[in-house]
Amino acid sequence: MARYRGPKAKIARRFNDPIFGHSKALQKKAYPPGQHGRSRRRKQSEYAIQLMEKQKAKYTYGVLEKQFANLFDKASAKSGITGEILLQLLEARLDNIVFRLGIAPTRRAARQLVSHKHITINGEVLNIPSYQVKSTDVIGVREKSKSLELITDSLGANSVQKYPWLEWNKSEMTGSVINTPAREDIPENIKEQLIVELYSK
Repeated sequence: MARYRGPKAKIARRFNDPIFGHSKALQKKAYPPGQHGRSRRRKQSEYAIQLMEKQKAKYTYGVLEKQFANLFDKASAKSGITGEILLQLLEARLDNIVFRLGIAPTRRAARQLVSHKHITINGEVLNIPSYQVKSTDVIGVREKSKSLELITDSLGANSVQKYPWLEWNKSEMTGSVINTPAREDIPENIKEQLIVELYSK
């Protein structure tokens, strides 16, 4: 499966959740897309609900099926609550950290910045969006990319202060992970336990 590049509002309406950010489409059409979106649908099975939650998480973080399965395997191998660890691994992705730091307005834009070599890790350019950021890593903006309009506009509109597990140095345009985020510090509306139940079958 290739990465989804279609209409974002359509996906947000399917899950009835602004997973790609604020959407006027959800306010105008608070029902699923398609010709039967308005009609009453039959009751969903337990499996369908669990699968829907996994799909929502994949679209939210822009992760493909195989990548998601690999992250779940890693989360399962660690001691602790599997669902919470899975979300922590997703949050630790470089593209997500770039988004959370406010360097990019969306995860999709963050992924593009990383892929186009505008982001550095410990002073070295890294173009792997799925890289797992560690607490010892310093995430920065490449020197010649600091004046990019996308980055300056995003930093002007966002504030990293809303995420207590991240630290941002405005003058240096660098950030770092202070600690692993607790579940309550991850704002995404994802019922991770349903994903765990799905993979446990």
